[in-house]
Amino acid sequence: MTRRKANLALVYACSGCSSAAQLANHVAVQLDRQGVAEMSCIAGVGGDVPSLVRTATSGRAIVALDGCALACVKSCLARHGVSADRYYQLQHAGVKKQYHADFDPTQAQQVFEQVRADLLEASTFSTPGTKA
Repeated sequence: MTRRKANLALVYACSGCSSAAQLANHVAVQLDRQGVAEMSCIAGVGGDVPSLVRTATSGRAIVALDGCALACVKSCLARHGVSADRYYQLQHAGVKKQYHADFDPTQAQQVFEQVRADLLEASTFSTPGTKA
């Protein structure tokens, strides 16, 4: 890991089968690709993969994106005593959960811009992630 990446917040996203889940994953990928945060694997955290749990519990700031109220990302992190510094449930941004449908790219761009702006304005990321 480069020194620059070590200073970035970690971003975890839902990536389930619904349009809302895939939108959350898309936003996380864009945050990673644009250098706003470093994406890591929430399935590995929930599945107790040692190296991924170590990353999640390393004290780096955490951004969590859940597509819906099931809050799978939040639950996976909580299993290891980690809570997000910034937590987003996308239904609060007007994202509708639909099965067997793709997400709306225009809405995805809007959500990305909202989350990105919030993260860039936040001073949270100068402090380590909180642990429960």
